[in-house]
Amino acid sequence: MEDTQDIDAIATLQDPVRRRLYAYVAAQGREVGRNEAAEATGVARTLAAHHLDKLAAAGLLESGSRRLTGRSGPGAGRPAKVYTRARAERSVSLPARDYRTAAELLAEAAEQAGLDAGLFAAARRRGEELRGSAAPCGDLEEAMRTLAARGYEPHLETAALAGQPEHAGLPGHDEDAARAEDAPDPTPALRLRNCPFHAVAERFPPLVCGMNLALLEGLLGTDGAVRARMDARPGECCVVVETSKNNID
Repeated sequence: MEDTQDIDAIATLQDPVRRRLYAYVAAQGREVGRNEAAEATGVARTLAAHHLDKLAAAGLLESGSRRLTGRSGPGAGRPAKVYTRARAERSVSLPARDYRTAAELLAEAAEQAGLDAGLFAAARRRGEELRGSAAPCGDLEEAMRTLAARGYEPHLETAALAGQPEHAGLPGHDEDAARAEDAPDPTPALRLRNCPFHAVAERFPPLVCGMNLALLEGLLGTDGAVRARMDARPGECCVVVETSKNNID
């Protein structure tokens, strides 16, 4: 039977303001304060606060508090309420379906039978079929559009700032920016904030992550200007997309 909590949570997004706020917070990949969310979505702060709290109560967002100035001690100001997308996965199927169990059983059978190579080859062919007659991606911007259309959440990151705060005003941002200016030739890459196969990948990481990589190799192309490679990071997709070494001057 379908989990009524999932249905109720997704129903919360029926309100267009909530949808915009949720989409904005989810796209940032970091904590977002009420003022920022209100300004980005064009609504009043009090209205944004109301809807953000509704989203948190529904389990779609997680909330906490932090001093957005990055300072501490006397004069640093009161902590502000901040929000991030919840890690819990929500899905609704009418009538009820259980594709996750089927996927896990198939993954378990493939792993035990040593069918990794066959699965990766099939995933690469599927990626090529999805790309169709289009040429391999010509640059990271095109790759970003292609990945977003398939449900991934790509964001551009440079090697100089990898793992560093992404937004001005966060603690350490000024020092990180200064180091980035001195760093030689930062290499841009696309990181993927979500994994479409997360639930199964948690149980069978080598098999499913390898399948994901092969799928993206077929989708983006292996002889174009970009390449996909494995580079796992906690909380994100296991694949990173970067400019192909053959296309770096």
